[in-house]
Amino acid sequence: MKHLLYKLVILFLIVFQASSMSAQAMLDLETGAVFSGFNNVRIPNSLGTDFSLKNDLKPQVTPFYRLRGSYVIKKRHSFSVLYAPLKIKSEGNVARDIFFQGVLFPANTDLNGVYQFNSYRLTYRYDIISKPKFAFGLGFTGKIRDAKIALSAPGLNAERGNVGFVPIVNFRFKWNIGDKFGLILEGDALAAPQGRAEDIQLAATYQQSDNIGFRAGYRMLEGGAGNNSVYNFTLIHYASFGITYTFGRKKSSN
Repeated sequence: MKHLLYKLVILFLIVFQASSMSAQAMLDLETGAVFSGFNNVRIPNSLGTDFSLKNDLKPQVTPFYRLRGSYVIKKRHSFSVLYAPLKIKSEGNVARDIFFQGVLFPANTDLNGVYQFNSYRLTYRYDIISKPKFAFGLGFTGKIRDAKIALSAPGLNAERGNVGFVPIVNFRFKWNIGDKFGLILEGDALAAPQGRAEDIQLAATYQQSDNIGFRAGYRMLEGGAGNNSVYNFTLIHYASFGITYTFGRKKSSN
């Protein structure tokens, strides 16, 4: 999947070079620290043991990064590709047996857990409102998730992986408080009988120049699913900092 992302980014840059001046290309890097809110697991759903990668084991505070390439046409039509890897490791021991993915982990055994949720997304969004002070847009995201939950102990190992496609609603609201500062609320979110997924950020923004902008804020990743084979619901907190570079941007009011 990483090779696919690289190809999409290269194609994105080629198209940008051949584009008209009515379009703009942007690269965005976001980084910071990840904290677990909750991470409840039962695999298989019908026979597995309930345990928490947050409360039963101790998760590590983990650095993260997310890379996005965007292409905006006529200030309203936005296309973007996102690569957002995530892996959180936990460790500890539990005073009860845990039956996970067909393996029995005895009580009071030193355990190591891994929660992985890599995300690859392609998004289209249309700005319904596009004014100097306010912008609001809605769109759709096609997400490919590469997820894994693993548990190991001396001589024991089990993991459950899942790769799947999920369509999600995308939204973005930006309020330009002044020439330099602003607030932004954006994300992908969807709820269905099979489960739910939310990836939402609230951040303060600072436009240093026509080409370079910064933001700092809070991101929340929450969701999960419960079906015949898997039960997992997770809440992840992000303390995030981002930088956006806009290629060849002309001075504008939005």
